[in-house]
Amino acid sequence: MPVWLQNDGAWIALGVSALFIIAGVVMHRIIKNVLQNPQPEESQKHE
Repeated sequence: MPVWLQNDGAWIALGVSALFIIAGVVMHRIIKNVLQNPQPEESQKHE
């Protein structure tokens, strides 16, 4: 194992980075789905 991976802080940094990457991918997919779906027609008009 490389020397830089023998430190606990390195594993914490890698875990946090992976968490942010996964969160970014999930948010990208959600936003992409929301923008691709057509806007629903309003059945009632607000006054």
